[in-house]
Amino acid sequence: MTGQLPGNKLKYPVVLVHGIAAKDNKLFWGRIPEKLRGAGIDVYLGNTDSWGGVERNALFLRNRIDGILEECDADKVNLIAHSKGGIDSRFLISTLGYAPKIASLTTISTPHLGSEIVDYIFNKKYIHSALAGKISYALAKLYGDKSPDPHRMLEDLTSKNMVKFNEKNENDQSVYYSSYYTLMKHKFDDFSHILTYNFLSKEVGLSDGVVSMRSSAWGESHTLINGETGGISHSEIIDIKRKKISGIEIPDEYLKIAARLMSVGL
Repeated sequence: MTGQLPGNKLKYPVVLVHGIAAKDNKLFWGRIPEKLRGAGIDVYLGNTDSWGGVERNALFLRNRIDGILEECDADKVNLIAHSKGGIDSRFLISTLGYAPKIASLTTISTPHLGSEIVDYIFNKKYIHSALAGKISYALAKLYGDKSPDPHRMLEDLTSKNMVKFNEKNENDQSVYYSSYYTLMKHKFDDFSHILTYNFLSKEVGLSDGVVSMRSSAWGESHTLINGETGGISHSEIIDIKRKKISGIEIPDEYLKIAARLMSVGL
């Protein structure tokens, strides 16, 4: 899929919300914003922290959306969120009461049921030490975060905590929800995810190398973005490599998401 989307443009602007260890720049979103803008879509970035807790990031996102709505003179936005960004967005919609300003939430590789990898890490005693806290905070500051809290971020994404989160943050009927996920088909699909892929394969089965398939499906519909010749990893789906992945042009998948939103009048 290339060029303009069929029919009219999206009714509402799109806000891209990143996940952990990512920033709102060309390194982490690759060619995606440019591709969407080239198709006539108004695209903005969420400006959340890379290592922030869910509540704090949702507050940053709230302020960002208010600014976007004023700039665009729009009533709502469409959120497209990768990984933990989807959890930040759900907190914004439900707990912070921003459903009236959100037309849709599309999550991509988001751990809605929690992260088995985080469970493993969080159960290690050294993670809770003062030294670990200082080191993780110092590393987080290198990303330029406004209010990093790596320990809280990990706790937020434990499976135990996400049970409570889901009880308190049910889908709002006025918002259109959909979820997408990818799968690695072999540990060598992405060398950077070999260890985590092997761990998840033994613990829960299918995954994108970071988030399990069971945790990423959410909302009114959930769709596999399937590679033609191999798998697509958790980081590859945000076009970080800026090339075809397993025969798929990643930015085109985001155009398909936009076309789907357009088809339901958003």
